[in-house]
Amino acid sequence: MDAIEHTTINTNGIKMHIASIGTGPVVLLLHGFPELWYSWRHQLLYLSSVGYRAIAPDLRGYGDTESPESHTSYTVLHIVGDLVGALDELGIEKVFVVGHDWGAIIAWYFCLFRPDRIKALVNLSVQFIPRNPAIPFVEGFRSAFGDDFYICRFQVPGEAEEDFASIDTAELFKKFLCSRRSDPPKLPKGVGVRSIPSPENLPSWLTEKDINYFATTFKRTGFTGGLNYYRAFDLTWELTASWTKAQVRVPVKFIIGDLDLTYQFPGAKEYIHNGGFKKDVPFLEEVIVMKDTAHFINQERPHEISTHIHDFIKKF
Repeated sequence: MDAIEHTTINTNGIKMHIASIGTGPVVLLLHGFPELWYSWRHQLLYLSSVGYRAIAPDLRGYGDTESPESHTSYTVLHIVGDLVGALDELGIEKVFVVGHDWGAIIAWYFCLFRPDRIKALVNLSVQFIPRNPAIPFVEGFRSAFGDDFYICRFQVPGEAEEDFASIDTAELFKKFLCSRRSDPPKLPKGVGVRSIPSPENLPSWLTEKDINYFATTFKRTGFTGGLNYYRAFDLTWELTASWTKAQVRVPVKFIIGDLDLTYQFPGAKEYIHNGGFKKDVPFLEEVIVMKDTAHFINQERPHEISTHIHDFIKKF
């Protein structure tokens, strides 16, 4: 870990923190919520050991990257703009991209907007979400899962922040990272994150040091930056109308855990396995479902995920 370099660059009007290691073809690693570059600690070391330059930024609103105040500055156009600007600043023309959770959503849009900058994509946990022109994202989630669905609960500024602050931040991360509930996550009003069970012990893949890294950072920065991605979701829907029915036309490998909450959403398995996914992502080459694996797949199964990434990108 001491060999990982940390730098700050200017991109798209913000300062972005980047962790990087290695030399060779570049692999850009995009984290999710509520995470940091640190979520890719295992992949950074593995990929650099097999001949790649691995780069993991703190995305806009996270960690040591700047956090614009308004949620309207967190659409996918802003985030992809940050990444294109970062590649330009670093003098990198094309990259392999690996995304997880919100990082996977951003990666899908990166491929839609700028396929010329991407060699191939490995995405984890969140399949492509085709835009439904008839209903905005949040309204769609609300109609499917109700007002207590976590994405709906995250919409009101300050409400989720207050809820998260009601318990110790380290305990909050234990709840988030260790959860193996596969039902659509709901945060009932007045109970919120206290409704998520706390683990009796940490799993073997997660240490107190890991928990403390996340907790210490988010105690300093707060959660608003990450929550603003959800608050900008409908603005993203509005601004991406031109990409309705657009296909992701780069080579793709998709990996998901069979216990991942996203895999249990109504219609998800049918979309992934029955042709819908392949229609929207015509160069989808592989779909891997990892057994007994939950949402934070790159941390829970680090060696397998690193190997899956390498086995795919080395073909190009």
